[in-house]
Parts: sequence; C-alpha cells; structure tokens
Amino acid sequence: MSDAENSAPGGPADGGRADDSRADGTPAQDGRADGGPAQGGRADTVAALAEKIRAIGQQSTAGPDLPPADRGADGAEPAATPDASARRAPKPDEQRAQALRATAEVLTAGGAPADFAAAAVAELGEGAAELLRADPWAVLALPGVRPEQADGFARGLLGAGAGPGDERRARALVPWLLEQAALRGDSAVEIGEVAAGLERLGLPEPATALQAVVVDGLVMPFQDELTGPEARATAAGSDDDDEPPTRTLLALERLALAEESLADGLVRVMSTFVPGEDAADGAEDAEGGEDAADAEAPEGGEDTETETEPATAAGAAPDDGPDAEAGTGSGAETAGGLAEAAVGSTPPAPGPAAWEAAATAAPSSSATALVRAVADSALVAHTGGEASRAEAAALLHAAQGLGLRAWAATWTDQGRQSLAGLLPAGAAPDVATLADLLSGTAGPGRAGDGTLALDLLIVLDAPLLDAELAATLLESLADGTRLVLSGDPGQLWSAGPGRFFADLLAAKVCPVVASRTPDFGPIGELVSSVGIGELQPVDAPDKEVVILTAKDGAEAVHRAVQLLTDSIPRALGIPAEQVVLLTPGHGGSAGTRALNAAAKARLNPGPGRFGGFDPGDRVVHSPAPGVIRPGRVLDGDATGLHLELSDGTRSTVAPAEAAKLRHGWALTVHQAVGRRWPGAVVVLPDDAGAGLTRQWVYTAFGRAERHLSVVHAAGPALPQAVAERPARPRTTRLRTILAENAAPAY
Repeated sequence: MSDAENSAPGGPADGGRADDSRADGTPAQDGRADGGPAQGGRADTVAALAEKIRAIGQQSTAGPDLPPADRGADGAEPAATPDASARRAPKPDEQRAQALRATAEVLTAGGAPADFAAAAVAELGEGAAELLRADPWAVLALPGVRPEQADGFARGLLGAGAGPGDERRARALVPWLLEQAALRGDSAVEIGEVAAGLERLGLPEPATALQAVVVDGLVMPFQDELTGPEARATAAGSDDDDEPPTRTLLALERLALAEESLADGLVRVMSTFVPGEDAADGAEDAEGGEDAADAEAPEGGEDTETETEPATAAGAAPDDGPDAEAGTGSGAETAGGLAEAAVGSTPPAPGPAAWEAAATAAPSSSATALVRAVADSALVAHTGGEASRAEAAALLHAAQGLGLRAWAATWTDQGRQSLAGLLPAGAAPDVATLADLLSGTAGPGRAGDGTLALDLLIVLDAPLLDAELAATLLESLADGTRLVLSGDPGQLWSAGPGRFFADLLAAKVCPVVASRTPDFGPIGELVSSVGIGELQPVDAPDKEVVILTAKDGAEAVHRAVQLLTDSIPRALGIPAEQVVLLTPGHGGSAGTRALNAAAKARLNPGPGRFGGFDPGDRVVHSPAPGVIRPGRVLDGDATGLHLELSDGTRSTVAPAEAAKLRHGWALTVHQAVGRRWPGAVVVLPDDAGAGLTRQWVYTAFGRAERHLSVVHAAGPALPQAVAERPARPRTTRLRTILAENAAPAY
C-alpha cells in the first residue's frame, strides 16, 4: 500500500477508517462517491437500471467459476487411474510452496512484484496462479492494489486483449468500489454512486456492467423505501403520489447478511423476552395448584409449564434444559470449566417489586431510570458521556444483587479497568473486554447451545461496534437475554462499516435512557459545548484547557512535542508517558509520522535497530482494524519484537506482522477511541481542515482526563467544522430492516 493511502485519517494501517476520497481515488467534496448530483442523462440511465434490478429482485445465479486445476476443459472430473490413486498426495507445505512459486511466476509475467505471491495465495487460495491467468483483474482483490495497477497487470498478461470494457474488469471493479465504500463506513452504496464510479474508471457501459454483475450474484441489490427529509425531497420532484420514494442500493454479500442477521438478532432478543414475577404472585399461584409440592417445580402451580418455564433463568430459551445453563464465575476461569460446572437450575427471574427496590437504591436518578428500563425491556439503549459509565456500573451491581448472571463488556482493557473501579467495594468485577468475552478467554462461559451463559449483558462503547461485530454479538445471546447498549452518540463511529448504535437509536424500537449526569470540569464543559455545535471558551483556572496557535504544520509539531516532553510534565506534574499526541492522520505536515519522529528524537533517540524500533520506544500494535494495543518495546530478536503492553501483559510481534506496528507517542483519533489519558495534546494542522467534523473534534477533546492542550493551525476550519459538519454520512440498511420487522414504539 502506498504512503499516500496510509496517510489518510483512519486509514487501514491506523486501525481506523479510510479517508473520504471517492471510490476511484479522486477527492469528493461531500464525502459521497459521486461528488455531487448526477447529470440528466446519467440520472435517466440509473433510473432505468434501477427498474431492471427491481425486476431481478434478490434472485441471483452463481457467477461462472473457473474449473479447478484438476478438472478437464469441460469441467468434468477426470477418470481415476490406478497410477493416479496410488500416488501420494503432496504434503500441505509442498502444495503451498508450489502455489507460491506458480503465483510469483504469473505476477512477474504481468509486471507485478513477486512479493505479492503470499498475499495472492492467502486471498485467492492455492489456485491463485490459474485464477490470475484466466482473470488478471482478480488481482484487484489484494490489499492495496488499485484499478490502474490491475489494468497494467492485465495488459502485461493479455496484451491488446485487455480492453477497458472487458467483462472481467467490470466484475472486479464493482466489488472493489463497494469495498472502498466499506472502508469509509458504508455497508451499502446507492446504485447511482456505483455507476458514477465506474464512469470515472473508464468503463464504457456502466449500466450494462452493473446489471450483469447483479445477475451473476457478485453483489446484492435492495430497494429501500426512503424516510425523513430525504423522502420528502425525492417526493417533491416526482409526479407519482401513490408509490413511496425508494432508492436502489448495492451491497457486498457479507455486509448485507451481517445487517440482516443483526436485525434478526435484535428482534429475536426482544420478542422472546419474558419478565419475571414477584415471589408473592408465584406463591398465590402455587397455593391454587392441586399438588404443587409433589411437582417439585418452580413456583406457579398449574400454569408452571406455560408461564414460569421461560422465566426460570432470565435470558435462557424456554426449551433450554439444565445442561444449557452455565454458572457464574470470574473472568479468570476458563469458559470450558464454567460450562462443565453449570449443572442444575438457576433462581427464578426477579419480579417488578425486586427491580423497583433495586432502582430505588441506585446511586443517581439516571441510574434509577436505567434500572427501571432494564426491568421491563430486553433491549435498552443508554446514552451519555464519560460520567454515565457509573450508571452502567450501578446497573451491573444491582442485577448481580438480584441474582442475575450479569456481565459488562468494554472496548478496551483500560475501559474494563475503569468500569471495574466504579463498582462498590467487594462487588464481583464481572467485566471483560468485548473481544475476550466473545472469544471465551474471559466472561461467564458458554451454555450448552453455544450462547453466552448470561441473563444480562451491558455493552459499553456501543458506537464502536460495526455491523459484522454487532451481528456476532447478537448471535452469541440466548433468547430473551437482556441487552443494554451504552455509549456516547456524539463520538466517532466504528472503524468498520455500519453505524449500528446510531441506526438503533433512530429506529426507536427500544427504550432509550439518556444520562443526565454531566462530565464535570472545564474539559467536560468544552466537550459538551462541541457536542451541541458550539466552540465556546471555558474558564480553566488550573490550566485544564490550553489552546495554542501555530502558523503551519512544522510549528505545530514543534509546539506539540514541547508540550509532551517539557511543559506538561513540568507545569502540571503529568509524566510524558501519560500524555498522548492526537492528530487527524498519519501523513501530512503534522501527522503521526512527523510527530512520532520528533518525539522519538527527544525522548528515546536511537538507530531503530529492530525494524525501525529501539528498546524503550512507545508503540501501538493494530492486529485488526479499529483495535490498538499500546505498549513499549522491550527488545527484539529473530522471533520478532517483544512488547510490554499497557495492561501489563507481554506480547511478541512476529516480523511478518511488523507492518501493523507503529510508534505510539502520537495516534490518530480513530486509534484513540475507547481510551483516555491524563494529558492529551490535540494537533490540528493547516492541511486538516477539510477532514474535520464535529464528531472528530468531540472525540479528540474527550480523550483528556486532567489536561487538554490544543495546538491549532487550522484557522477558521475548526469552528466551521464544529458548527456545520456533524459527521461524515454513512449509507446503511439496518434502520430500514428494523422498520420492516419491528414497529417504532419509543
């Protein structure tokens, strides 16, 4: 991948989102793929194509597959021979080595670097060589490859036969455009935007190509009914008052299925929820039974089978037996041990009186409102800033006091430690990171049916969940499990595609509890003002907030590093290792590269003898998009770099993973989500103005706990972004799917 691509704010290497460039690499003024309204001819063509796709619907046939290497020219299996059956199959290592050599030969023949062979085999399989010979544009599926590079590779293999209108080129370009949109956060793209992108890439007949791609099943088409201002604007220019305005969207199969699965999971959890009953009510029912004592069943008399069985374990499916239950336990225990120990029944679910007592005992009015909402609903959204996390902690403690198997999940290890610290002394610290919870390395373990052995799950930092991760989370919950999704709706959305939390709030299918607990102090006041679109000066008598101006990026770097290494430690007593530099992107005059180079020169100069790193260097490891692990380099050897991570654990980054490691004195704001530092220096270079949004500024300023410095070289772009650009728009389908399956009730 080129340096320019990595320099984008939130680009792939930063574990965040890609920049807002168009799908074909040209800038878009409004962040959408087409950069503006379509011309009349294009609009007519797109409308006609949408009608054709509407006729096609979601029915699609599988695209033509290349015959495997061991098949004949007609795709038939070759006849088995005694000699062939007697031959030993190559060992897996030998097969891979052969595949790598063959792929490297094809790449070299097309003028591409042979070093891409490993990536090609990983992405396309061991038949990569045959696939690339038959379809050179398949190279576009490899990370970092752009259309012009794929075109050059195709010309190298096919010569004059590699024309811009080749159907294989169209089959590769459409998914590539959708993948680029996914990097920007879109889970679907309007068909007009895709057609415009194909035009910019020189495809002669984009409408015909799109129709063929849809028929082949390479992408999934959808007709979504428009709502809100967008629907009114479309209806105003239409003569058809009977038909509701719609839009045609195209989506990659994995993202379309993820949003469908996510919506299904939300509806399933809500529709299978059965609230508990008060003990007195159950006792009265039991007295009315003919032989309740001999039945040795949960309270409820004659109606036990139909009424109380679903509530015997809050969150368990009605037909789950005792083997499907897993007992509670600490995160230190393994999931397997917990599952084996889970024998027997759980106490009946608490009734309204028990929940009301817990709500009354909650430490704040917002916590009381949250407990009451959870008592009556399986799915609850909870919004608020950093101070609202105390309400989630109060709910966790209250639920555990009611005998429920309750856990909380956070985005980062720092968030886990912070939430555990908010629990009362002696309370069970049943808090895990979401990754550990889903992987089974921490948490309550799994029930017999594979779902999490939980009655209540509280997920903090919910805006950071993309569509695919959220779908995985919902699939792990048993029928009727209570789910609380808590987060700050003003902060940046997920690194991956989708806007799960925002779409859920907009769908209004569950109760929403808005915290009334403000974030205190000058930093909290500043962040709150940004959240409502205002950038007002705040009174900071103890220098909690300091704003400095700089004339350009070079001066911004100088001032930021001076604050990190000298001013903040000396004046405020916050050591440099507890201060972070935050900036919009990796490249540019004051991106993470420039800031980290300057910080290393001041704090830990060295030759970079371990792949550019030295012992003592502050680093971040990004094993996956949207995930970072801060740490410090201990040493290195042939096995890789040995790190001490921020949570105290140690890890080794293999040489093959070195590209996912960066110096960590300076981070992008996308990398910093889910974490806070005692001191934060937000750098706004002069070349970052167009990429700033209110959402970005809100998130950046909120990373500081005790002190915030802003080094400001963006001029009027900063207040303009706060006032006029709330967030970059994303195209998703979750809200539409929820509207089709659950009526708005809140």
